[in-house]
Amino acid sequence: MDNFLSFPSDKPQDSDQSRSNLNSDSSSNSSLASQSSLPSVPSLTSSLDLPTAGAAAHHRCLATLKGHSSYIFSLVLAGKHLYSGGSDGEIRVWDRNPCSYTPSHNHTISDGAKSAVKSIFVLSDKLYTAHQDHKIRVWKINDSGEKYKMITVLPTISDQFMRLFSGKNYVKVRRHKTSTWVHHVDAVSSLALTKDGSFLYSVSWDRTLKVWRTSDFKCLESVQNAHDDAINAVVLSNDSFLYTGSADRRIKVWKKKDGEKKQSLVSTLEKHKSAVNALALSSDGSVLYSGACDRSIIVWEKGGGGGAHMTVAGALRGHTKAILCLAVVSDLLCSGSADRTVRVWRRGSGNSYSCLAVLEGHRHPVKCLAAAFDSNYGRSNGDSGKSCLVYSGSLDFEIKVWRISVL
Repeated sequence: MDNFLSFPSDKPQDSDQSRSNLNSDSSSNSSLASQSSLPSVPSLTSSLDLPTAGAAAHHRCLATLKGHSSYIFSLVLAGKHLYSGGSDGEIRVWDRNPCSYTPSHNHTISDGAKSAVKSIFVLSDKLYTAHQDHKIRVWKINDSGEKYKMITVLPTISDQFMRLFSGKNYVKVRRHKTSTWVHHVDAVSSLALTKDGSFLYSVSWDRTLKVWRTSDFKCLESVQNAHDDAINAVVLSNDSFLYTGSADRRIKVWKKKDGEKKQSLVSTLEKHKSAVNALALSSDGSVLYSGACDRSIIVWEKGGGGGAHMTVAGALRGHTKAILCLAVVSDLLCSGSADRTVRVWRRGSGNSYSCLAVLEGHRHPVKCLAAAFDSNYGRSNGDSGKSCLVYSGSLDFEIKVWRISVL
């Protein structure tokens, strides 16, 4: 059996050169390229290199999950499981129980396409996966959560057929090539789902934003040229503002206004000087975090006008290479970088932030993160503090599981 688990040892790991040759697409390679930081944006932390004095958290690596034979591009927590997606198209399902950390019983999901899994989203009994081959796959999860069946690929065959016979359904995608507007024509990089599961949003390196109705998986809308370059990330707030981050260095804010059927661009956030790779929202939706190749995480706060009006509070600095992924749990922000580390930041009162921990152990860039409270920690330790589990996926083919304890 190729799935196995190794626990961390005290022996230091050898330093290897970070792998940046992910595939032939320049959009993917450029996300690892580190560029100069942002001198015009003030830092919100007092230290660049070490956890803030007096604010450090206890942390340790609980385990290293092995089994993938390719780069790990995506992670998501759902129920009792951790889902991970690899660059070879394989999706693995792990038991997230902190007492075991073993792979679920042969839960490896694949349709044989071998197309990199760029993003994963789970809601109720549906698993949505975004792929390098321009497609979104939808999987049905059985009641026990032990079997997975692919039920459709987006766009569906019926949706494609409906668009074939009218010229107005075709858009120009290359100099001498057209396609129906329901198709993504490059890697689907990120997904977001409304809280009730009614609508799915997808963004792609083809610079489009698409909206899908999940009741029949019909593509309702495609925003062509939503950005000037590849779109790398999308997040959705509870008040229905949609944020997209792109290699064009911009973050755009979208909203379907009352009485309208289509998304409207309501704001463009411009501060990064290089490609935006990752976005995350605070738990209450009042703060947006953006990570880019400029090695900085910009903190955007809502103004008086709601989600469309965001002001720069400052930047979190400390990573020495491009920011590749972000994850939020309560007042903690986790960031993964091409510098092979994960940093844990804590949001305090006002605009104060502290770096609680620097998690070291990966041998290659950290490409994806997932985080959640450790519900077992307080009961088993009799501790009044809080503890969270952070899962980091890397280009070293491994997932590391960390416990962060904040007193």
